[in-house]
Parts: sequence; C-alpha cells; structure tokens
Amino acid sequence: MSQSSVKSKRPVKINPEAGSFKEPETAGKVVYDTKELNLWYSETHALKDVNLSFREKEVTAIIGPSGCGKSTYIKTLNRMVELVPGVRTTGEITYKGKNILDRSFKVEELRTKVGMVFQKPNPFPKSIYENIAYGPKIHGIRNKKVLDEIVERSLRGAYIWDEVKDRLNENAYGLSGGQQQRLCIARCLAIEPEVILMDEPTSALDPKSTLRIEELVQELKKEYSIIIVTHNMQQAARISDKTAFFLNGEVIEFNETNTIFTNPADSRTEDYISGRFG
Repeated sequence: MSQSSVKSKRPVKINPEAGSFKEPETAGKVVYDTKELNLWYSETHALKDVNLSFREKEVTAIIGPSGCGKSTYIKTLNRMVELVPGVRTTGEITYKGKNILDRSFKVEELRTKVGMVFQKPNPFPKSIYENIAYGPKIHGIRNKKVLDEIVERSLRGAYIWDEVKDRLNENAYGLSGGQQQRLCIARCLAIEPEVILMDEPTSALDPKSTLRIEELVQELKKEYSIIIVTHNMQQAARISDKTAFFLNGEVIEFNETNTIFTNPADSRTEDYISGRFG
C-alpha cells in the first residue's frame, strides 16, 4: 500500500511497544476515554485492559481478526453490550467526563448523543419518512413542519435526499441495500448525535455502495466524531485519522493511521496488516 493512500501526519511516540503516542497540540477535545476496561461474557475474558481515547471530529478505525473484541468494544460505548446475558465489566468509560458505566448514568441520555449504524441495514418496516421521524417523535417532537425539516435535513446529511425526496411515503424496504444503509445513517443523524458508532457498515454492500458510504463518512466527520469497526484494512487506511489494532481482546497498537499502516511499532500489527494472519 502506498503512503499516499493514508494521512501524512506523524505523532511523537511515547511507548513504541504499546503503540501509544503524544497527541498534537492542535488535537480536538476528548469525547470518549476508556481506562482499564475489562469485559467478561460469563467466564470468557473478551476485553482486557483496554485504554483508548477518541477526539471530536475524527474518524477512528478499529481493525483486527474475527473474534478479537472489535464489535464487543464498540457496543460498550453505547452500553448495548449490556443486553447480552452474563456480561460483566470493570474499568471506566467516560463520555465528556462522565462515567457511562456508572449505574446512575441514564442509558437513554447516552443514546441521544451517540448514534449507532449496524453491519446490515436495518430500516424499520415503515415509510422512508417515518424511519427518519421516529427518533424525533420519541423525543417529543410532534410539529409536522419541524418534523419535515428534520427529515429533509437528515436525508440531505446522509446524501440520499435527491434519491428519495419523491418517495418519502414508500416503504423503506423498497430501497437498495446501499440506500437502506444511508437511510439508517440519516435516521441516526435525526437525533442530532455528537458521536456515530459504525459496526462494519459496508460489509454487506457492493463496491459502489461501499464507496458512497466511505465518501459520506468523510463528510460527516466535519461535524461528528466517528468510530468505525471494519474488517477491511484498505477501508481503514482510506477513511480514518487514527487506527486501533485489536487482538485477542487487547489493544496491540493505537496510532495515527499513516503510522499504523506504514511504520507499525508492534510486529503483530505488521503481520496482520501484511496478511500473515487474520
């Protein structure tokens, strides 16, 4: 992979073995900060001493082989992982300085600020319009004019308005897979989140639709922090500012994407990126 395919900025390393680095002084504010996070599914230790932070208006990719803890980790960031029976966690995840794992922190409050886009498009069995208006209605918005504005703004934000503006009353299931995924992103935008979590959002899409989603991510990061799990290393290199490499539930290396892909500090990162395993 050529160096021109990724970002050119390089950080100052503090601990090369851990792949950690010093943030540039111009870095944005920390949105999420994970400290010594451990997670068990019953007796299975799925996440081990995870320390990661994410900053505003950046795209962070999480890469690693199947079963390494990528999806588990991203689901801790909106506490969706708690829906799995037998889950236990220790450590801390702070969102804008508040520990979201504290039982006094309301999960409903968190999910108004943190949107989620899943691996497979999951539109509601409703009209395109109602898919977008659903979240705002849940939050008490009933004014039709306001809802209309939110629907249009969200669909424009997901770069799908021109494709569906004459079909708003049609069932969302009539859209193509790529359109459905952009609709789900628009549905996420309708609640005006600050962070968007994406769990392999293009793995079920064709190359053309994948490109549209990648272009959309680049536009969205102007306004949102985006954390994306991807099995596609080329995708991570194309769209992310930073990359975290997970292996067996541990963060092996976390750094600027350019450094991860051209000068990794850990031999396991290099072996994975070069295709020796995974």
